Amino acid sequence: APMRVHIGSDHAGFELKNYLVGALTEDGHEVVDHGPHSYDAEDDYPVFCIPAAEAVVADPGSLCIVIGGSGNGEQIAANKVVGTRAALAYNMDTAKLGRQHNDANVIGIGARMQTQEEALEMARLFLTTPFSGDPRHARRIALLADWFLRFTYWGGGRRSSSDSDRGGGGAMALIFVLAIVLALVA
Repeated sequence: APMRVHIGSDHAGFELKNYLVGALTEDGHEVVDHGPHSYDAEDDYPVFCIPAAEAVVADPGSLCIVIGGSGNGEQIAANKVVGTRAALAYNMDTAKLGRQHNDANVIGIGARMQTQEEALEMARLFLTTPFSGDPRHARRIALLADWFLRFTYWGGGRRSSSDSDRGGGGAMALIFVLAIVLALVA
């Protein structure tokens, strides 16, 4: 089914990004191009990939594609955004499993790693593969969200048994995890 697809890249992914924008638009998707809008060999992927990841988190039901030379840095940048689950895909299996097992909302693709046609097929597979909803996968996603919120975002770092409670993170983490679980079972 057609959906909104957020997309961003750097200079190394610029040509593939433009190719995917055209092909996915022809497929009926509403593609939101977060840039770059012109080639600049000195550009920096976080400038384009982080806003694309922020947009997919703020836009339920949409998915996102980030592209670079290898896709590694772009996937790492996207994963810095709270609520993003970015999977690096380098073949059809990883594109499918990113959605099926990890409920990834972002796919990282390396423009130098495959042909444009292969990248398009990976993107199409990612966009059409649903999350399996398997309880073991949902549990793992919830565990990752809980860890992130408790130990990095609100929790202030890893705690040991001798640390005093720094407060703040536990309740918010629980609320966030419950929201994710409810969204997954809905």
